[in-house]
Amino acid sequence: MSRFWSTTASSTDPYVPGEQPQKQNIIKLNTNENPYPPSPKVLTAIREGVNESLRLYPSPTADDLRRTAGEFFGLSPNQVFVGNGSDEVLAFAFQAFFEPGETILFPDITYSFYPVYAKLYDLNYETVPLNEDFSVPVEKFLNAPGGVIFPNPNAPTGLGLSLAQVEYIVNHNRDRVVIVDEAYVDFGGQSAVPLIQKYQNLLVIQTLSKSRSLAGLRVGFALGQEHLIEGLNRIKNSFNSYTLDRLALIGAKAAIEDVEYFQSTTEKIITTRKRITSELRNLGFYVIESQANFIFINHHQLPAKKLYEDLKEQGIYVRYFNQSRVEDFVRVTIGTDEEMDVFLKAVREFLRT
Repeated sequence: MSRFWSTTASSTDPYVPGEQPQKQNIIKLNTNENPYPPSPKVLTAIREGVNESLRLYPSPTADDLRRTAGEFFGLSPNQVFVGNGSDEVLAFAFQAFFEPGETILFPDITYSFYPVYAKLYDLNYETVPLNEDFSVPVEKFLNAPGGVIFPNPNAPTGLGLSLAQVEYIVNHNRDRVVIVDEAYVDFGGQSAVPLIQKYQNLLVIQTLSKSRSLAGLRVGFALGQEHLIEGLNRIKNSFNSYTLDRLALIGAKAAIEDVEYFQSTTEKIITTRKRITSELRNLGFYVIESQANFIFINHHQLPAKKLYEDLKEQGIYVRYFNQSRVEDFVRVTIGTDEEMDVFLKAVREFLRT
């Protein structure tokens, strides 16, 4: 009954998330989830939070969580915005800082939610082609008419920009907001948070979904100078003042505080990523040097779609992007060592056929 849809609903081309199979005994390497559980302190805090207070609304300003995050990042609470996952934070940022009629820039191979938001909010955008090696052409992101957004490290490639390169882009867009989406930065990238005090136009967005194993809790952050955070709050409070529930606020705080656990699990993933990268290269794969919790790979003898389909038949899910320039690649989330060994075994068998 699409005749009842608004013009906006009819013209929207929604984001397509990775498959979420309901089968048992599968290896899920397609949505960049952390293979390790959340910190035990998170689980304890959430259990203790399941009490009579759930009848009350959560804090609309999330003061305690913003204070904890501020201490971790070396910022004041007023330089921290929290939302229901980084996707919601991104949506608010597109509305708060990008103007219809002024063209924003982002890479042509990147997080596919960016064009979705641009179309939803009636924003002009231009995609900047990545270099042949999939690196970001920094010079082409200078003096953007309406602003800039890019992930660092990029997705789905895993390649990252240095802090100096990020600063160069920010410095050459002084009159427009530059949004750096750092969903994967904890796995080897360089965060732009140290630049926040220096630049009024820099907004850094992070999430607890990846490096803190809290994809199911939905907590994201925006970090920037106070005037940018105020702009985000104006949008949020015109949409939903209570974006985070009580248990999310409690769990997120505990996750940020348990620095030791966070560092331990991210180091495990980095170590596994390096091992798998080396082994795949020995099998003839081209593996882009990743700073994320996934790798982007192809093989001159193996059609990527066929590899994706064959692995899926064996209960191993990876991500295939049927789009120009990357149709010969698959993206593989880094799982546990045991999961990755099963993946490697399946790949070796595929190569023998």
